[in-house]
Amino acid sequence: MIVWLNGAFGAGKTTAAHELLDLLPGSTLCEPEFIGAGLRTMLPKERLAGIGDCQELPSWRRLVADTAAALLTEVPGPLIIPMTLLRQEWRDEIFGALAARRIPVCHVLLRTEETILRARTEQRGVTGEESARGAGHRHLPAYRAALGWLTADAHTVDTAGLTPRQTAERVADALGEGSGALEIVQTPEPTAETVAAGVLLFDERDRVLLVDPTYKPGWEFPGGVVEPGEAPARAGVREVAEELGLRLAADLRLLVADWEPPKPPGYGGLRLLFDGGRLGARDARELLLPGAELRDWRFVTEAEAAELLPPVRLDRLRGALRARETGCPRYLEAGVPVGAEP
Repeated sequence: MIVWLNGAFGAGKTTAAHELLDLLPGSTLCEPEFIGAGLRTMLPKERLAGIGDCQELPSWRRLVADTAAALLTEVPGPLIIPMTLLRQEWRDEIFGALAARRIPVCHVLLRTEETILRARTEQRGVTGEESARGAGHRHLPAYRAALGWLTADAHTVDTAGLTPRQTAERVADALGEGSGALEIVQTPEPTAETVAAGVLLFDERDRVLLVDPTYKPGWEFPGGVVEPGEAPARAGVREVAEELGLRLAADLRLLVADWEPPKPPGYGGLRLLFDGGRLGARDARELLLPGAELRDWRFVTEAEAAELLPPVRLDRLRGALRARETGCPRYLEAGVPVGAEP
């Protein structure tokens, strides 16, 4: 199990984590900051140019999950990870990778008043740690902006007036009651190329429906991996029923076949998008989301989708929309049309 202690810079995560070691038998401290320090030593300066925080590096986020999984083969656990994590898409990436390894995560937010946070970072600056003070102040706006999703996702412990030991005791009590435990869909990591079927659903204004998964960054199309022996169109129908509670006809029209090349650590494979037709307002109101897998859905224009989808999915969507307009399916490779006019 992972106990992820989140909170702003200066919230007392590390001191509480050390106290928590005494309260959780078999626990071990895991410091992702060491991973960041190692990457800064190994990566070329050109790659690090413009990187203000190691969390911006995909390799850091992957190594955090990989390191935690490796440590749990050496120690009984739980692992205690005191680390500020303010971007929800990075939370999804790391926690989703842990869930894929069947490693449960308990997410705990140590909440501290901003005046106290500022005082603590100022005190560090007085002792000569000017970089720490600057980092703390720079993180405060991001922390404020993240509080909405943080308080919804994590069990909150108000640390006002508490010593590190008392904070740790509150955390240990909460863990004992099952608080902070996250239900995240456990999608096994692929071991070879896969075939995935997505379904595009539209409203009366021809906006397309996207969903926000809890186990990976970025928004997605409803759909999923085709199971062995399963027809791709039927897989799309099955996934829409499981994810949204909608029953679609099995005769979906293919819009795009996109070959996604292998890009380590991913294996790539064939990605299909089908036209699921239009949803009426009543059907849209009755959409049901599995909380462990999807947290939200929305209809978006193509321009709005550009703000939500990773580049490869956006290219796939654009190809599908052009195919829908012309009535001719498209074949893509890495999102680029092949054998047809762009």
